[in-house]
Amino acid sequence: MLSHAELKGLELGWRYERRYTATVNASRPTAYAMRCARAVVGEHQVDAAPPPLMGAEDFGWMLRARPGCYALLGAGEGPMLHHPLYDFNDELISIGARYWVALASGAS
Repeated sequence: MLSHAELKGLELGWRYERRYTATVNASRPTAYAMRCARAVVGEHQVDAAPPPLMGAEDFGWMLRARPGCYALLGAGEGPMLHHPLYDFNDELISIGARYWVALASGAS
């Protein structure tokens, strides 16, 4: 069976380029980020074992240069951040701000 390209007299080819590295959190920064999150929202609100995500994220390159932690605030169910129907939950602003203050101040 011929491909659509062959039916039109075209030669079909492809090239795979790995443009993003995996985003893998380092253990110590992740433990610190988890302590800060728990201090802000409580133990029951922090997911210690979220499922892997398949999105492309350039933060992985930063984690290769310096150990760190990529964390999600958790906006609930619905379309994710870059989806055209995403609607930011404004009630999360104070939680996010308190989390960043905890991270920056070392208050966990």
